Amino acid sequence: MYNLVTKTIDIGGGREITIETGKLAKQANGSVVVKMGRTMLLATVVSAKEAREDVDFMPLSVEYREKFASFGRFPGGFLKREARPSDYEILIARLVDRALRPLFPDDYHAETFVNVELISADKDVMPDSLAGLAASAALSISDIPFHGPISEVRVARLDGHYMINPTFSELKNADIDIMVAATMENVMMVEGEMNEVSEAEMLQAIKFAHEAIKMQCLAQEELAKELKVEKREYSHETNDEELKERIKKDLYDAVYEAAKSNKAKHERSEAFAAIEAEYLEKLQEEAGEEGEVNESLVARYFHDVQKEAVRRLILDEEIRLDGRKTDEIRPIWCEVDYLPAAHGSAVFTRGETQSLTTVTLGTKLDEKVIDQVLVQGTEKFVLHYNFPPFSTGDARPYRGVGRREIGHGNLAFRSLKPMIPQGEENPYAVRVVSDILESNGSSSMATVCAGTLALMDAGVKLKKPVSGIAMGLITDKDSDKWAVLSDILGDEDHLGDMDFKVTGTRDGITACQMDIKIEGLSYEILEKALEQAKQGRMHIMDVMLETIPEPRAEYKPHTPRIVQITIAKDMIGAVIGPGGKVIQDIQEKTGTTITITQEGEEGIVDIFAEDKAAIDEALRMVNGIVEVPEVGKVYKGKVKSIVDFGAFVEILPGKEGLLHISEIEWRRVEKVNQVLKEGEEVEVKVIEIDKRNGKLKLSRKALLPRPEKKKNPEGQNKGEEKK
Repeated sequence: MYNLVTKTIDIGGGREITIETGKLAKQANGSVVVKMGRTMLLATVVSAKEAREDVDFMPLSVEYREKFASFGRFPGGFLKREARPSDYEILIARLVDRALRPLFPDDYHAETFVNVELISADKDVMPDSLAGLAASAALSISDIPFHGPISEVRVARLDGHYMINPTFSELKNADIDIMVAATMENVMMVEGEMNEVSEAEMLQAIKFAHEAIKMQCLAQEELAKELKVEKREYSHETNDEELKERIKKDLYDAVYEAAKSNKAKHERSEAFAAIEAEYLEKLQEEAGEEGEVNESLVARYFHDVQKEAVRRLILDEEIRLDGRKTDEIRPIWCEVDYLPAAHGSAVFTRGETQSLTTVTLGTKLDEKVIDQVLVQGTEKFVLHYNFPPFSTGDARPYRGVGRREIGHGNLAFRSLKPMIPQGEENPYAVRVVSDILESNGSSSMATVCAGTLALMDAGVKLKKPVSGIAMGLITDKDSDKWAVLSDILGDEDHLGDMDFKVTGTRDGITACQMDIKIEGLSYEILEKALEQAKQGRMHIMDVMLETIPEPRAEYKPHTPRIVQITIAKDMIGAVIGPGGKVIQDIQEKTGTTITITQEGEEGIVDIFAEDKAAIDEALRMVNGIVEVPEVGKVYKGKVKSIVDFGAFVEILPGKEGLLHISEIEWRRVEKVNQVLKEGEEVEVKVIEIDKRNGKLKLSRKALLPRPEKKKNPEGQNKGEEKK
């Protein structure tokens, strides 16, 4: 019924990864199951036999999905079924996509679909680190043209030692967490977060990952060889070499001069478009009424000329499109407190890229709920990134958040997260929103810088400020020339060979994201890019700190306040009350929001309100519930009821004691209601707590001055007279 073929990879520590094919999804062009422990990923690839007409790019679609049944769980929501992909699934799909996309032939344009599904899950095995291997293995055993194989691994550093594909529990203590994708020869993609590590340590982690990846690529090659895989023949492009050479000859000089003109983004684009339009018109005139000009071919060849001209300008004259040197940063201006009603805000503008970022501070109830197959909980800090079309001058509707926005926002989130204070230093839930108002490259890095400024403006006590920069690369395939570019433009990203984003504090890197578009990137170039990036980050940091050198000492007046107290675990129920009655009553009476969470043997109580008086009252009521009466302590209580032998006084919520008639005053009191009234507030002292039943005995007279005894006419008291 099936022909099962398997390969096993030893990744150390007694752990193995198995790749098997021939059993599931055999009608796909390629399918594999990758196993590690009880975790199983099914990867399938299908590619159309022919390309669609007028498609001159690679229409690749990569999906990663996790089945709740893989871990014996029901999905949330009303329908109880998997819906659209979560942000987490989109981020994993992007990691795989970015590693695979550069390795398809340039002239292959058939629609291709890669699907990776988690079908069985182990609670301590992280499946995302196996997704790239599964996708590449499915492509490698298919007939789809592919210049792989590749693989992806996660590298973590624990106690100074690097390890491949750590468990969830191990990763909690790591100071490096990066995903690396590579072929046998070249690193293709890097993304991750770090706890202020050096450039050398990051390079060491990448090299360590590459050695593990080589073994996984070798296993895929052996599997394809055993299956005797043959790649399909295809013809997806029609070329006209004569037209290609003519366009290069006729237009190269004009394009070169337009690139060298140092014009702004839109003016430069219009200049290039005018050259192309004028030439196309010339070709149409030559063809006459009966002739036909292949406009798509002209556009493709013109793009090739444009790319070549820009690259030669940088490599030969060290001149960039906007006239900068290779290591020069665009002009920067910053402003904080731009939005007076926000809890914190900042504008960060670098060249033609601008971010308007806000900070909102909330309660425990505002924390993001995480409900993934293997991870559940809440996230106290969130960052959202928006990229509306007007930021690039595009006349089209904004259809909501796309995958690119989720990816860019996640990079900025990982950059800032290590510097967000935890615990008592920051009781708030924090939301940062970056709206990109202008874009010409490095908008995610502008988000990091604007986010830092806005957080400091809000009074959030960041451990250290963070800045970010995007680096580019131009190489010459016919020589050993290359140039690393600091703070790249959008065109330099599009026409270049690398997009390398690095963020960090003055003391080290906090996050990175690197995409390579060529083969043969050396570690020498990576080292140069990291060092140049560090210099750029420090320059940007200096400009930022001129605007606001440190977090504000106080939150803004309109920022709601939070007071956090710790109570004993066994008092949590008393504060909440039956069915939440007590805590709801406190919130209703004081106008506050109160949340309680258990951490170990303690309960953490957060009281949130805009009015300090409301917080103080709620705090008094909560403390009253959890406080244990002490002998000798004075309380301000309320008379709840009066009886013949005294009064019952509530000294704490739900805690009453007896104020005996003999303890009301020093003089003899005939009737209690002659001195006290129900509802009256009175100060009393606890003079005894019955060890058997916990009943309280109170005294009012103990707080009153004791009257002096009367003396006889000779100045002696009665006792002395009797003697």
